This record gives sequence, C-alpha cells and structure tokens, in this order.
Amino acid sequence: MTTATLQFVETPDGPFAILADEDDRVIVSGWTNDPDAVAARLRPDRRPATVVAGETAAAEAVRAYYAGDLAAIDGVAVAQWGTTLQLAGWEALRRITPGDPLTYTGFAAALGSPAAVRAAASICARNAVALFVPCHRVLRGDGTMGGFAWGTDVKRALLTREVAA
Repeated sequence: MTTATLQFVETPDGPFAILADEDDRVIVSGWTNDPDAVAARLRPDRRPATVVAGETAAAEAVRAYYAGDLAAIDGVAVAQWGTTLQLAGWEALRRITPGDPLTYTGFAAALGSPAAVRAAASICARNAVALFVPCHRVLRGDGTMGGFAWGTDVKRALLTREVAA
C-alpha cells in the first residue's frame, strides 16, 4: 500500500482516528489523536508509505453511530490481514447484535470452537478496525470488561450506549 488517508472525528468518547486505504476501506481505527498509535496497530510491512489528512467515507458512519444509528457502522468497508480463523472471527464480530454482547466463551462457540476461548480473545485483541468490527461487544465470562486496545472506559461507554439504544 502506498498512500492512506487519516481522518480524526470528534466523539463523546474522544477523538476517533480512521485510517483508510486507497480504496477507502478502513485499515485502522480507534480512539486516539496520535498518528503513531494508529500506525502501531499495523504490522510494519502493512503500513502505508504515505499518510495524508483527508476525508474518509467511514467518518459519516461514525457520526451516525454516535447520533444513535448503531447500524451505521455495519456497512463500512474494512480491510484486514490475518489467518483464516482471524478473518472468520472478525466477520463474526460484525454479526454480534448491539446491546447483546457475548462472552469470550460464547464468541468461541459462535466460531464453532467452544474450547478455543484464548483464540477468540486473540482475535479481539488483534482487531485493528475497532468500532467497525465491534470487538468491544465481547466480555469476560463473568461479564466484566476485559481488555480493550483503546481502554476499558471507552469499551464501557460503547456498551452502555448500545444497551440504551
């Protein structure tokens, strides 16, 4: 990849970064205003040679999501690289209903491998396109937050917003 577009959107949970490839597919997203933190979510060989500030198609979906249209993020094009299991897991995360989170055990079962709880957690941890692939909708078995690349306060706010909608 040679050039990518970086856009920041203000949200109630803080600045939201969107890095999109030349086809306007989101390759990294998350709650930060630090371009280095955005780049760090990609393996070095996947990082664009050039990053330019600009508009992305995904920004409008972020605004709509925060305005209450939780389904607005569902159709945003993303591009991720990983194993067959990771790719299947990221697709499965997009099917979790807002306001009805799964546990890591439930997510592993949804992937067809109920015993693969660690693999399910790893899929969430390696998700580079937060919000659009809603890994925040997966909780520990006891219902607590667990980890989240952008902080558990953001994860809690997202889940609260989705339950209230």
